[in-house]
Amino acid sequence: MTILERLKMRTGETNETLLNDLIETAKNAILSYRFPYGDWPKDDQGNTYVEDRYIDLQFRMAMDLYNKIGAEGQTRSVENGITREYDASWISKQLYQEITPYCGVLL
Repeated sequence: MTILERLKMRTGETNETLLNDLIETAKNAILSYRFPYGDWPKDDQGNTYVEDRYIDLQFRMAMDLYNKIGAEGQTRSVENGITREYDASWISKQLYQEITPYCGVLL
């Protein structure tokens, strides 16, 4: 099942343009954190991609972004005993913590 299919199933959202944008944003967030000092990996066609071990994380980041639509970038809100805080490019810090930054050795 693709990330798009999973998002459609979980959210009931039919706007594929929106969902694909969330998937792309999640991909770029992963790649920016994973490869802070180097080029992002590319396939044979020259397209950037997320390594297989981060595919589920990409889905969960896209879900996180989807769930925050309408409150993007919110830094704090308290209402009826419920507190909400968002930061880290609108994606939960806990999700970023699953990414291992890649680094190499200079020769």
